[in-house]
This record gives sequence, structure tokens and C-alpha cells, in this order.
Amino acid sequence: MGFGSYDESEQDSQDYDQDLDENDGVATAENDHKGEVSFENGASNDELLDRLQEIKDD
Repeated sequence: MGFGSYDESEQDSQDYDQDLDENDGVATAENDHKGEVSFENGASNDELLDRLQEIKDD
């Protein structure tokens, strides 16, 4: 067999553990943020675009 090829008969014989428990997942609510985030950058869109162009030119 060449690089990257496979034997299709092996695909049928693969066993997967599909027994899923409730505790196997990730606790997404574990680190919930209950605050508020705000910011003011003080620059106009044109100033920000000019600065971005300067960064790209460097």
C-alpha cells in the first residue's frame, strides 16, 4: 500500500466505545461570568483604520 491509503476491510472492524455517561462531558457553566464589561477606546474609526494601515505597512 502507498502512503495515505488504507485497507477498507479494516474500517468495518473498528470498535468504538459509544457508552456515554452524563459525567463524561465538560461542565460549561462552571466558569460563568456574571459581570459586565465595557470600554471606551477614545479613537474614531478613521483613526483606528489609519493605525491598522501603519501596522500593516511595517
